Amino acid sequence: MEDCIFCKIVNKDLPSEIVFEDNEIIVFKTTQPLAPIHVLIVPKKHIASIDRLEDNDIELAGKLVLTARNIARDLNISEKGYKLMFHVGEHGGQEIQHVHLHLMGGAKMEEEIKIIK
Repeated sequence: MEDCIFCKIVNKDLPSEIVFEDNEIIVFKTTQPLAPIHVLIVPKKHIASIDRLEDNDIELAGKLVLTARNIARDLNISEKGYKLMFHVGEHGGQEIQHVHLHLMGGAKMEEEIKIIK
């Protein structure tokens, strides 16, 4: 997608502080951190949302989570714990229409979800 900010980062059209990259995934620091360590794990394949994953994306979906685990270990936050979070759709708080997994840690994480009726 030509107007997708994450696709622009994948294609190196926009700068980012890359933590990890392979053929399928790129991991970079967010510009709006909510924790001392806050990175985004992003598939290079453009998929608008978790809700748009296809059955043949099962390995990619699993790889996102395992990559998060590996990055947490590399950043020395796995022992005390960390938070993984997907936002899905408008009501789930998704702002960028490209699947991305938030990895946050480096401090005790509080629950920030507020239920609005």
